[in-house]
Amino acid sequence: MSSDSTPVSVSAILSPELPAISASPRAAITAGWSVDEARHVRELLAIAELPPNDHAMAQETAADLVRRVRLRAKDQGVVEAFMRQYDLGSEEGVLLMCVAEALLRIPDQATADALIRDKLGDANWKRHLGQSDSLLVNASTWGL
Repeated sequence: MSSDSTPVSVSAILSPELPAISASPRAAITAGWSVDEARHVRELLAIAELPPNDHAMAQETAADLVRRVRLRAKDQGVVEAFMRQYDLGSEEGVLLMCVAEALLRIPDQATADALIRDKLGDANWKRHLGQSDSLLVNASTWGL
């Protein structure tokens, strides 16, 4: 409570730079029901816009994060290297995912072997040979 006995909202304390929230959330929802969407989006974007210094800092933080993730990619384990080589952006990656999911539902080994032969035989594995820094991924590719 302020000195004049007027209640102060939590949002006014935590985020004083934001516009005050209507006393009645129901009234605000009702009023917003028929607002012009394009105009409202422009207003929200203006409120959400970062000051230039904050924007530059966010860009620097994002660039630093991307750089560090890419550096860590070089220290990846075998499973991570395999997943990177056969990501879902490649036809072979999607094929491996589909086969892995199907194998979970196959009750017997003979059917599983037939599925593997049928599905994995059609892919272009040669284009992945030698493309990974991982010896085990390259050996797996050779086996496929």
